[in-house]
Amino acid sequence: MSKSTHLGLRLFAPKNIGNLLSSRVRFKRVFLSIMGVWGFIFNSFALEYSQYAVPFNKVPAPQDTVIYQVNMRAFSPSGHFQHVTNRLDNIKALGINVIYLMPIYPNGKLKSVNSPYSIIDYKGIAAEYGTLKDLRNLVDGAHARGMAVILDFVPNHTAWDHPWVRSHKDFHSRNSKGMLTIPNGWADVVQLNFENNNMKQELIDAMRYWVFNANIDGFRFDYSDSPTLAFWEDAIKSLRSIKSHNLLLLAEGARSENYALGFDFNFGFHFFDRLKDVFNGGDARKLDNEHADDYKDSRADQRIVRYTTNHDVNGAEGTPQVVFGGEAASMSAFVIAAYMQATPMVYNGQEIGLPYALTFPFTSQDIDWKRKSSLTAEYTKILKMFNESEALRRGSLEAFSSKDVVAFTRSTNLKQVLVLANTKKQSVSFDIPKTVSGKMWQDGFTGEKTDLTGKVILPAFAYRVFTRSVTTR
Repeated sequence: MSKSTHLGLRLFAPKNIGNLLSSRVRFKRVFLSIMGVWGFIFNSFALEYSQYAVPFNKVPAPQDTVIYQVNMRAFSPSGHFQHVTNRLDNIKALGINVIYLMPIYPNGKLKSVNSPYSIIDYKGIAAEYGTLKDLRNLVDGAHARGMAVILDFVPNHTAWDHPWVRSHKDFHSRNSKGMLTIPNGWADVVQLNFENNNMKQELIDAMRYWVFNANIDGFRFDYSDSPTLAFWEDAIKSLRSIKSHNLLLLAEGARSENYALGFDFNFGFHFFDRLKDVFNGGDARKLDNEHADDYKDSRADQRIVRYTTNHDVNGAEGTPQVVFGGEAASMSAFVIAAYMQATPMVYNGQEIGLPYALTFPFTSQDIDWKRKSSLTAEYTKILKMFNESEALRRGSLEAFSSKDVVAFTRSTNLKQVLVLANTKKQSVSFDIPKTVSGKMWQDGFTGEKTDLTGKVILPAFAYRVFTRSVTTR
């Protein structure tokens, strides 16, 4: 019990009541105050749950995080947690240390388009995915392999048939005629009312539920730029108060205020759009400007999650090979996204070069895990270098791109990495900047030594990564 609560109870102890009941007005005020105190106590205790299992103590820092997005419905024919559990070794081998599960909650039926983002129970699990025990097994298995697990949480809206629509009519936004409102043109869901403190507390309580009951390690928050900043301030404060867990909090948003609120990550919408433009003939130097905008107002330990595909992009625009113009282009784009001071994210199936899209609502086609692809080894190689290079994860960035080539260094006091990526479908020549020219480098993947001077010829969509010790002359 807090000191303030203790003082409140003392104020209304029996020996003090006589002085306070001089009028009915005062009595009413006292009564309401007592109810407020006990309401505070009730809400405080309501937020606590028994901890399942031992909290994971190897959650990576945001700078060291590599995320793997799991689309439950497309991951296997049954969409069951067990199939993800069965592939944990494969996910780990790719170089992943954080698994992000798309929404696992029961979905609404009223006005439904079968979206996993239309929720009727924030503390429930849809039967198609399994049970709480199955989820716990998945989380336990990931933790045993040194990987954290975060859940997709959908705080902006609910399904039309969520119980709150009937039982708490003030929990949702309504127009001047008292009609429920829909967000962003999504007709299958209704907007929550973030002026209602009780509703906000229910959402926060549901977040805490999963931390304690499934031992999860954080959240990816869907459409996070829509709820109010005040809501996020309260939610993040509550989650950070769980001292037994080092939670990772990912905003699927781009507003710079997210950094000050305490999110660990913003989402790389704008960088992805610019990346597509560059690989479609645009000026590669614009990525340098986009990068600077992404990190405006951020702390050194906060990151942008960058990707070359995800469930939205893949379903609407196609695979990375389609979006960027072939396998070679998709890998060059991934190197840029992963190495340019970011948290890399891989979408399930991307690592095997899945040749078809997984379209909404993700029930028509599943990932063929029997497919063999050389891309698996290439993604693994790229992420292995990221995981082994402190310069790539935490080093300072200096960009010197040309119209065709994205070029930058990442540097610490001991190591420096030089990244060159041709974004065009023809061979190009790149002038090595004086700041890195004439120094002895080695190929980051082969170890071959080279003295970079003058020009480097990069074949179509080729990328080169060089490393050196800063003390090397």
